[in-house]
Amino acid sequence: MPEGDTVFRTARRLDEALAGGEVTRFDLRVPRFATLDLTGQHVHGVVPRGKHLLMRIGDSTLHSHLRMDGAWFAYRPGERWRHPAFKVRAIVGTSERDAVGVDIAEIEVVPTRDEDQLVGYLGPDPLAHDWDAAEALRRLGADTRSIHVALLDQRNVAGFGNEYAAELLFLRGILPTRPTPEVDVAALLDLGVRTIRVNRDRRNRTFTGIDRPGQGTWVYGRAGRPCRRCGTLIRRGEQGADPTRERVTFWCPVCQH
Repeated sequence: MPEGDTVFRTARRLDEALAGGEVTRFDLRVPRFATLDLTGQHVHGVVPRGKHLLMRIGDSTLHSHLRMDGAWFAYRPGERWRHPAFKVRAIVGTSERDAVGVDIAEIEVVPTRDEDQLVGYLGPDPLAHDWDAAEALRRLGADTRSIHVALLDQRNVAGFGNEYAAELLFLRGILPTRPTPEVDVAALLDLGVRTIRVNRDRRNRTFTGIDRPGQGTWVYGRAGRPCRRCGTLIRRGEQGADPTRERVTFWCPVCQH
């Protein structure tokens, strides 16, 4: 699942592929922007903001959100794509590379000066150069909902998704349903920042320290399987009242309370 670390790596890869180049191909396969043409403009850079990608081209910003299944790939011109063309939602090409967006859930183009209209609501990003720990702590600490829901709210901290929320709460021994005011938010946030920064530079995200398929998580995606610590079966449930957004979480009923 794309979370803040995934988006950071994607932005870095796209920035290395496109920054400084002149756009020679620009194709957005979404109705609203299907006729927009930024060819001839220069790519200034690609930056992450939480789980959002901002590709700055000329005076415009191409904003995308990967949601559950989206991804960006960088190819050399003429290189065979590894995915069917009907899944492609965006192509930004230079003479050196083609960036191809597949299954992208959200695509917007705005003047760069108006980026805040899209991402200005986000809380501090632990992977950003301007990370503000005090502000993140203030926002998260003021939330009165369950800690799982509070962690997922991108207005508090930008970048944590379902996997991070479930794993961080397990590591701190906290039930996902516990009200946020009852949680040591400072310790939880510190763990989250350290963990996402370490995973930022790993090819495969891990919370257990084991970088092998199926062994990187303590509870996430492991419903009905034994807890790696105590052997109790891991449980799965949903948090939050918003019916349009899945708030799946996993926990150990013994190790978390």
